[in-house]
Amino acid sequence: MQDIISRLRAKKQDEGFTLIELLVVVVIIGVLVAIAVPVYLNYRQGAADKSAQSDVRGAVSAIEQYYTNNGNTYPATIASTTGATSITLAAQTNGTAGTITLSDKTQLGYNYVAGPPTTYVLCGNNTGGSGKWYKYDSAGGGSVKASTVTTPSLTAC
Repeated sequence: MQDIISRLRAKKQDEGFTLIELLVVVVIIGVLVAIAVPVYLNYRQGAADKSAQSDVRGAVSAIEQYYTNNGNTYPATIASTTGATSITLAAQTNGTAGTITLSDKTQLGYNYVAGPPTTYVLCGNNTGGSGKWYKYDSAGGGSVKASTVTTPSLTAC
């Protein structure tokens, strides 16, 4: 009996993890990472989509403010913008210029439609998002909606 106790005490001095225990921990960490990475990427895409949607809403406010400050005249059509951080709306006679601020990787298109009635269409997306395009049509008003165009672009959404 003394022999068994002395062997157990001698073995206890050699503490550490076995190879099996280490492999189990590595497998558990691998499973957690496999679950977390796709969730994180979906959050990033969702945030980029919300950013584009927010930029379109901000552009609506900037254009309506421009309309008020420039004698009830909308700005002319703006060519599609990619990689810009802001868009400057040129002032009309005796009016003031306007600025549309964009988030990183957001593309925005603005099309003025001469009337009657005079309206405009805004389209935008974020290249870091899921590819959704967001559209605002002043003729219908309302909120910014996801576009259903099959071949989206800044000029034809």
